[in-house]
Amino acid sequence: QVQLVESGGGLVQAGGSLTLSCATSGRTDSGPPMGWFRQTPGKEREFVARIWRNSGSTEYTDSVKGRFTISRDNAKKTVYLQMNSLLPEDTAVYYCAAAIGYVGDFSKATNYFYWGQGTQVTVSS
Repeated sequence: QVQLVESGGGLVQAGGSLTLSCATSGRTDSGPPMGWFRQTPGKEREFVARIWRNSGSTEYTDSVKGRFTISRDNAKKTVYLQMNSLLPEDTAVYYCAAAIGYVGDFSKATNYFYWGQGTQVTVSS
């Protein structure tokens, strides 16, 4: 059984920084990508970033480019999301996700199979 456990969320003032971590346990193929999504009440889950764990190739949604950085430590089976220059509109529950395939649009939540429980990020103005 694969489990993803997020940590690092919290309350921060606008302009501040947070680093989210996603620790993976259980049997996992290190090939498929992992991603971060976020969701606010009444809205669909939104893609934030993804990373291919072997190559380190990354992709970001436009609103976080230049502010957020996704990275991984394969030895620790952990993926990180460094968030700088946070804005109130970044407030959301952030979810870590792991895909099991190699083909598809990995900005879509439907292409991920495993999900963490989510961690709340609140940015005050």
